[in-house]
Amino acid sequence: MNSLTIAWIAFPFFVGFVGYMFSLGRYLALGVAIASTGYALLLFAEPPLTLQLLDSFGIALLLDPLSGFFILTNALVTAAVIFYGWQSDKTAFFYMQIIILHGSVNAAFACVDFISLYVALEVISIAAFLLIAYPRSDRSIWIGLRYLFVSNVAMLFYLVGAVLVYQASHSFAFTGLRQAPPEALALIFLGLLVKGGIFISGLWLPLTHSESETSVSALLSGVVVKTGVLPLIRCALLVEELDPLIRLFGVGASLLGMSYAIFEKDTKRLLAFSTISQLGFILAAPVVGGFYALTHGLVKTALFLIAGVLPSRSFKELHQKPIPTAIWVVLVMASFSISGFPLLSGFGAKVLTTRNLLPWQTISMNIAALGTAISFAKFIFLPHQRDKANVEPGFWAAVILLIGGLAVANVVYYEAYTVANIVKPLVIIALGWLAYLLVFRQTAVKLPRLLEQFDHLIGVMSLMLVLLFWMVMT
Repeated sequence: MNSLTIAWIAFPFFVGFVGYMFSLGRYLALGVAIASTGYALLLFAEPPLTLQLLDSFGIALLLDPLSGFFILTNALVTAAVIFYGWQSDKTAFFYMQIIILHGSVNAAFACVDFISLYVALEVISIAAFLLIAYPRSDRSIWIGLRYLFVSNVAMLFYLVGAVLVYQASHSFAFTGLRQAPPEALALIFLGLLVKGGIFISGLWLPLTHSESETSVSALLSGVVVKTGVLPLIRCALLVEELDPLIRLFGVGASLLGMSYAIFEKDTKRLLAFSTISQLGFILAAPVVGGFYALTHGLVKTALFLIAGVLPSRSFKELHQKPIPTAIWVVLVMASFSISGFPLLSGFGAKVLTTRNLLPWQTISMNIAALGTAISFAKFIFLPHQRDKANVEPGFWAAVILLIGGLAVANVVYYEAYTVANIVKPLVIIALGWLAYLLVFRQTAVKLPRLLEQFDHLIGVMSLMLVLLFWMVMT
């Protein structure tokens, strides 16, 4: 298993350059995604594997069912994105970056030390930047540079924190946080919160995800932001004292993202703010965050891909231009899943998360669930008609893979199907739909975008650093 793991981690980087040289990008990229799917499924059958790379520095990899959920998400999302663009004119360079991004994300999901994670996150930033800037337009290059600058500043804070952890514990391992000073914890958490797009540290996310190409938006929201989430979950599970802090940021992120999403009139921006909210659900109950991450990755990728084939990004225009019924059906299925409707894995994920909340989280997370139902009612109640859906076959292959994944994953937590568990989300969804139809459908509130502006993002980081330091000290 050790040799297989090393080969699996190195495989995407080797294949990426081979694919670029011989213009076999899409085929090799799909092969890499299939290999990761097989490896992730193997993790659910095998005992946890720890690879100690450098004993004296605490540099190690951990492959267990928790990382298996995230790796499986990465594999399925990558495969769906490749199917989506199969008949496009994307070059071998584009697919090389997808393969490198895929391999770097897998590596980040396996790391349990701060220095290896730092390397993986930096490679992810470069690959993501190249994908965002791939169209080579002035707008895409600016969005990519904005993302890269914010990411690098966050990683600078993170690296200083990692050095302080080593200075205190003589190890880069996550468990070194127990001996680390408060400022180390604050710096590391700031970096991870920014990379994960969590709470106000994630306000760079809406513009980046909404303005990128559809396939890139799907990758960013489906898996890339989770490279900042899994380390936070690991820290919560390895160092019990950090669990309440991470849960608190989970609650804050779920409410913040939901508050913006319910008033958003742009489809891709709504999905981007929803990503912030759903990442909060993952952190709100770290012990079961893996299953929620899988569900969110599949459904959010599907929603971004579907949004990419809609005739407009504006909900106002979509109400005047009925969409083809076939597209509306898959849009409704994905919206049902993220709202917690039974028969898809979003239901089981929300029930499992709710059962693992602490008492002080319950009211806030129920409000966030209600806000999710209100937000996605905007998609569910769009007009539709029986026109031919003018989309490429690759779109249907991608959507079938993702929606099918949601249906199959539904059996993971079949114990959720009790009368009480079924009634509660149905009531929340019904209330959300009612609130949308009676109140929010006619509401035209435009929330300020001041904090999303580039020159304010670093200031937000500074405020978050002060807040984190105060929270750790108290």
